[in-house]
Amino acid sequence: MAHSRKYKRIEKNIVARFMQGAGAFFAKIGRGFARVFRIFDEKLTIMIVPHSQSKVINIQTNVFAMSLGFVVVLGIVGSFIYFNRRSMGTNVEISRLREENRETLASLDELRDENNNLLQTAKRFQNSLSQSLSLLGINQSSTTSKGVSHSSDLASLFDTQDIASGSLKETTDIRQLTAYLESAVQPVEEIGRMLENQGTLFTDIPNIWPVKGGIGHISMAFGQNVHPITQQWYIHKGLDFSTWRSGDPVVATANGQVVTVSYNESFGNFVIIKHKHGIYTRYAHLNSTRVKKGQQVSQREVIGTIGKTGIVTGPHLHYEVHIGSDVVDPAKYINIK
Repeated sequence: MAHSRKYKRIEKNIVARFMQGAGAFFAKIGRGFARVFRIFDEKLTIMIVPHSQSKVINIQTNVFAMSLGFVVVLGIVGSFIYFNRRSMGTNVEISRLREENRETLASLDELRDENNNLLQTAKRFQNSLSQSLSLLGINQSSTTSKGVSHSSDLASLFDTQDIASGSLKETTDIRQLTAYLESAVQPVEEIGRMLENQGTLFTDIPNIWPVKGGIGHISMAFGQNVHPITQQWYIHKGLDFSTWRSGDPVVATANGQVVTVSYNESFGNFVIIKHKHGIYTRYAHLNSTRVKKGQQVSQREVIGTIGKTGIVTGPHLHYEVHIGSDVVDPAKYINIK
């Protein structure tokens, strides 16, 4: 019992001290607020004294009102400065956007000009393609109808001027041009296949310059000429090619088989090649030969070099073309492509 009474007295003392301390703390806080209120409630008089003899104006207020007014004025000034800076930044951004807009418009005008140039080029391409297809006997309408409809033809492209205005019109033109070009791929590929098929025929017919690299010139044409040695009129049965020197390579003008590699007093060293379709070619006055009888040669393959063997006045190549037993003008077959 004695111990319980002792603990109760200690507990009461602790509670009493806590309550006393809390009361003293809140009392101090209250006195602090009271001092603040007294400070803010202190009366102030603002006197406005004009330079003239007008009545002096007295304005009575307190510290709180003055402080509040100062804070309001400071907020207004700060807001003004903030929004003014925002406005300046916005003006700068607007100026930048206007400049970008001008550049964009300039680029758009340039794009429209290039689009017009493209359309004109496409129109010329259409005309050239149509003429080429007509010459080759290819029906353009049948080939283009397999790719796209007739509306993709360039003729319809140039007739649709009222589809839209502005950039939409350019977009429509480009789409139709793309469709036409896609349809033109097939006839162009058909031309390529035709040329590829005919390429073999071209390599079997003598049709190129017989001196490698296309150098030199024709020093005597086919037909009636004055013989350079006898000075008598005679029929020259070939073409003479001269480079003013010996040793330049001579090439086969078509695929074929070498049937003769020989020498005589008139032609000197010469080579005869047999081609398809009953065509023969002769290469005379050679300085040297680089093929053998029976050898298969390809077009543009070197068969010898220009020389001055046989009856000649200087180094040159004498070139003949025979069809069966007839001698023909080789000039008609050079660059026949």
